[in-house]
Amino acid sequence: MANISVASVPRMSRETLSTLVRSKSPALAVIDVRDSDYIGGHIIGCRNVPSSTLDYRLPELVRTLVDKEIVVFHCALSQQRGPSAALRYLREKERLGFPIAAANNQNAAAKPRESSISPQRVYVLDGGFVKWQELFGSDKNLTEDYQKDIWEEDY
Repeated sequence: MANISVASVPRMSRETLSTLVRSKSPALAVIDVRDSDYIGGHIIGCRNVPSSTLDYRLPELVRTLVDKEIVVFHCALSQQRGPSAALRYLREKERLGFPIAAANNQNAAAKPRESSISPQRVYVLDGGFVKWQELFGSDKNLTEDYQKDIWEEDY
């Protein structure tokens, strides 16, 4: 089994993700693992997979995202649920026999895999939705169902 850890999952800045979201790339998937705190807005095109449902939804998620080149996980702050979800996703991919990108696998150079499926790059959104909405909450091209009053209180 590969040496995958939370530390091996790179962070993506909100600015980088905003560029990808604006491009409407079909190669991108954004996975929002917030639970009841999903209210108040979300990144356009994201898929809400509450962390409380992740265990039984992981095999399905791996299979449905197989064609995505970049998968970005986040929660409110991306301190616990988002990074944990990304790690669990990578481990499930490996368990199911899918290739793991070198950026996500500390031993990738030591164990090359042959596959017709390109390895995905999996990231965690740095700062989560809290930081995202500070910069892009009101931008209707990047955020939908945004409710500013919810975010005016300190999270």
